[in-house]
Amino acid sequence: MHCDPRFSRVREVFERHFADGEELGAAFAVHLDGELVVDLWDGVADRHTGRPWERDTPAFAYSCTKAITAAVLLQLVERGLVDVAAPVAEVWPEFAAEGKGAVTVDHLLSHQAGLPVLEEPVPVEEFEDQPAIAARLAGQRPLWEPGSAHGYHALTYGFLVGEVVRRVTGKSVGELVSAEIAGPLGLELWMGAPDPVIERAARLTAGERPRNDRPATTSDTPAGPATSATPGTTITAVTEPAPAGPGQAGTGGEATTAGRAPNVLAEMAKAAFDPGSLMNRALGNPAINLLKGGANNPVILRAGWPAAGVVTTARGLAGFYRALIAGEILRPGTLQEALRPRVDGPDRVLVLGTSFGLGFMRPSATFVVPSPGAFGHSGAGGSIGVGDPERGLAIGYVMNRMANAVSGNLRGIRLLQAVYDSL
Repeated sequence: MHCDPRFSRVREVFERHFADGEELGAAFAVHLDGELVVDLWDGVADRHTGRPWERDTPAFAYSCTKAITAAVLLQLVERGLVDVAAPVAEVWPEFAAEGKGAVTVDHLLSHQAGLPVLEEPVPVEEFEDQPAIAARLAGQRPLWEPGSAHGYHALTYGFLVGEVVRRVTGKSVGELVSAEIAGPLGLELWMGAPDPVIERAARLTAGERPRNDRPATTSDTPAGPATSATPGTTITAVTEPAPAGPGQAGTGGEATTAGRAPNVLAEMAKAAFDPGSLMNRALGNPAINLLKGGANNPVILRAGWPAAGVVTTARGLAGFYRALIAGEILRPGTLQEALRPRVDGPDRVLVLGTSFGLGFMRPSATFVVPSPGAFGHSGAGGSIGVGDPERGLAIGYVMNRMANAVSGNLRGIRLLQAVYDSL
């Protein structure tokens, strides 16, 4: 393990999580101005066998995937192959069905398309057939007028954006990640993991099951499927306040909604415990829990869903953001435009506020970061990737003890705060 003395506070927080029994296995990595200053790992990768977490242990990071998928699409924009302002139907004619002819690629990337839910259950046999799942979405009618509102497309984001990529290039997002990003940059990052990677991947473990009588105060950040390795899509909210960042009070911005917006929080809690809510419908189909082992099943690790499919080390995830802010994946102007918030405010699916650029999360009640210049994406249960061009930071955190929330957890928030406190 490696930790620059300037970031000793980060190591202290990381080790305390294990001492307090909050972590099972985890890894945390930080680049500062291109230099790897923190590279920590500890614990066990598989609680059943006691297999230790090694330096190269990868983990399934759920919706951290979305930012990587966005980068792939934006590379096509730079090459003149995709116009984000153009209708999706220009490259995917079948998508125009059911009144979707005016839906743009921008709408897909910013969760405005009105297609957060797959209305018909996706059979297990289709889990690795992304074009088939995309065809289901092409035949659906939007739940709201596209562009008039936004709601987190937890899983459908990937099938929609992924089909645009496939129509333009003839390749999957995972294939392009390997050929254009992970391979050339030497990143431990796979969207569609090969068998040797699956064999050494960490095994996710569910945290304490949520109780319906537990009061909600504020949610963790949004991401992919709410389940970890066990059946069900129930979502709960964290009840511990997050640490304050520079210039923030409490969790900062909208995240201090407890006491300011009790009606919104009550609505969020109601949706979390309602199996038929838009929140749970968006998070629960395709239903990972139909597979033995849930997200640990090789079918999921191999599928490479572009919304929730990346298998990566913390170092690989941090390395992605290092390369991104260094201009090695996208031109600086492209990234700057992609980070401009397209939507900001109450989310039709997650209820609390979200903020999105073109596929990237921006600071909000559901993406709690210590700097207004930060961006990235979190993943169900706790994983998170962050880039901060203003501070020269690139951060990755993966773990296998899932938090009981849509995504994110206080362990990650504390580690992020410790990084910024060390600057």
